[in-house]
Amino acid sequence: MKETKDQILIIFGASGDLTKRKLIPALYTLFKHKMLPEKFAVLGASRSKLSDEDFRKRVDEFLPSDEGVEDFKQKLYYQPVADEKAEDLLPLKERLSKLTSSLNIPENFIFYLSTPPSLYDIIPKYLCKIGLSKSENNFRRLIVEKPFGTDLESAKRLNINLLNYFAEDQIYRIDHYLGKETVQNLLVTRFSNGIFEPLWNQKYIDRVEITSAESLGVEGRGGYYENSGALRDMVQNHMMQLIGFVAMEPPVVVEANAIRNEITKVFQSIRPIPKKKVGKYVIRGQYTESLIKGEKIKGYREETGVDPNSRTETFVALKFFIDNWRWAGVPFYIRTGKKLPTRVTEIVIHFKSVPHHLFESSSFGKTNNQLIIRIQPDEGILLKFGMKTPGAGFEVQTVNMDFHYSDLANTIVPSAYERLLLDCMQGDATLYSRGDAVEEAWKFVQPILNAWSSNPDIPIYGYPAGTWGPEFSDKLVSGGNWRYPCKNLTNDGLYCEL
Repeated sequence: MKETKDQILIIFGASGDLTKRKLIPALYTLFKHKMLPEKFAVLGASRSKLSDEDFRKRVDEFLPSDEGVEDFKQKLYYQPVADEKAEDLLPLKERLSKLTSSLNIPENFIFYLSTPPSLYDIIPKYLCKIGLSKSENNFRRLIVEKPFGTDLESAKRLNINLLNYFAEDQIYRIDHYLGKETVQNLLVTRFSNGIFEPLWNQKYIDRVEITSAESLGVEGRGGYYENSGALRDMVQNHMMQLIGFVAMEPPVVVEANAIRNEITKVFQSIRPIPKKKVGKYVIRGQYTESLIKGEKIKGYREETGVDPNSRTETFVALKFFIDNWRWAGVPFYIRTGKKLPTRVTEIVIHFKSVPHHLFESSSFGKTNNQLIIRIQPDEGILLKFGMKTPGAGFEVQTVNMDFHYSDLANTIVPSAYERLLLDCMQGDATLYSRGDAVEEAWKFVQPILNAWSSNPDIPIYGYPAGTWGPEFSDKLVSGGNWRYPCKNLTNDGLYCEL
């Protein structure tokens, strides 16, 4: 276990939804499992006029009534701040000085930007101006939430601005997908098993498929989503990071920069989709009104804050290639969408079929072996292979060999924010995005956005809420089909495999 030094976590936007739903509960869980340092404090900061006690009372709304809650709440403090000019943060600096003195905590600070993106380069600038961004003897770290830019140019601009005030090794660009246990286990699955790593290349893999489905719609966030869409909201960050872990070369050592170097190389190797072929290799869709188990579900264009003629995609599927020695010629397929049959994120490795089919007449037929890595929910791994059906003859059926993290007795699987917050406290940036990787991901996505904005003839397909997206997306998959882990919600039942 790495050392976690005594420190203070400062959360800008402390009265907001992310702090309530994710950050404070994650910190409490770390506290309960004795994973926080002995001397630790949280200083919430936002425009709301709250006292320490007001802030602590709010915690009662979203934490369990455990015995340890009262002890945890004593570690919470609050400082109202404005953000019009650098001097507005001077009261925060004074409060930090008092806390470090009264609590005997060294001046090790993590600044968490749980704020609107418009403040991502303003607050770091003000922190620098009042002397809080650097220290000779103590660490200063900055956690930046997504979205990290809205396009390539804004991402580059934000990187440049942040580096004016904080060094790259101080900046932690958070992507909660990378905090999930199964994502991290990808490295172990690949690089510690002699039965997988020799096969993890174009000689043995037919295609790679990644799905991230949500059963919810925009849930009252139509105004935000209109300016985002599935490509910006999911593909540029979460799904690109999954691709990096699936496709990367073995790092020299298990260390942050070595791993992130390999992920960046993957992004640099992705073949750009030409503007003229965006309509062929990228399918976008938008959920429409439907009936699910007798309940009428409204379409995206009927959601609050959405343009009645909106062309914002709630579903996107892509086909692309990675031009390097390991993956030459192997198609990668990714899809993500809202109002799909279930909430599931998984990676499917489709292996090539055997060179000669002895059992053509069997139900197994030419079905390829699949390795399914379930990211959420019910995290685990599933291997599908052919097995002889008991009895006379050689009838072959598909069977599953699976593992679920939930099967591990007395094992705590930390949530994504628990893991990522602890990593930052310990100075481990392995599961955080680096600036150059963020820009490389945008370089792949930006031409698609440009094509959509400049060519109104590229269609956006409707799909009934509760189905697996536009039927046209099935045509992307050459010589195969998407894996459908669950039946449609419009059917009577919902069966999910794994």
